[in-house]
Amino acid sequence: AGLPLRMSGWGTPQPWVAGMWHSMAMAASDISLLDAENAPLRVYVQELRPTPEDNLEIILSKWEDNRCVEKKVFAEKTECAAKFNINYLEENEVFVLDTDYENYLFFCMENTDAPEQSLVCQYLARTLKVDNEVMEKFDRALKTLPMHIRLFFNPTQVEEQCRV
Repeated sequence: AGLPLRMSGWGTPQPWVAGMWHSMAMAASDISLLDAENAPLRVYVQELRPTPEDNLEIILSKWEDNRCVEKKVFAEKTECAAKFNINYLEENEVFVLDTDYENYLFFCMENTDAPEQSLVCQYLARTLKVDNEVMEKFDRALKTLPMHIRLFFNPTQVEEQCRV
C-alpha cells in the first residue's frame, strides 16, 4: 500500500541518520496513545545513534511522574533495511516511512500483535524550522495508514517539548 516510499536504497543505518533530531509532528491509530502529555507513546526523539552492528539506539524523552525523563530504546536490525525490532511498551517494530537523508525522517512504531494493534508515526526534523512541504508530505504518507489522530507542533511547541 505505497510502503515503503523511498527505502529502496536505504540499506543499513548510514551515518546520516546519526545525531540530533526534533519531533515536529505525531500521529496515532488510537487517540489514547498521544492525547495527554504523559500518554504512553507521546515520546520526543532527541537523538539517533547507529551502532557498529547496524542496529539503532534511539534516545528519547517523555513525561513520567510530572517530570521529563530520558529513555533509550534499542532497535535491532532485521532482514528489511527500513525495519527494526524494538521492545518498548507494547510496540515491537519501528520502520522508516520516508526520508530525504538530510532534513527529515518519518518513522512509525507499531505493535503488530493482535488484538492490541497500534501504530504511532512521527515526523523528525534536523532543525526547528517548519517546512510546510514536508508537513504535507507527512500528511500524505499517513493517508496510507490507519491514523485517527494527528498532532502538529509549531517551533515554539517543539522547543517546549520534554527535554532532559
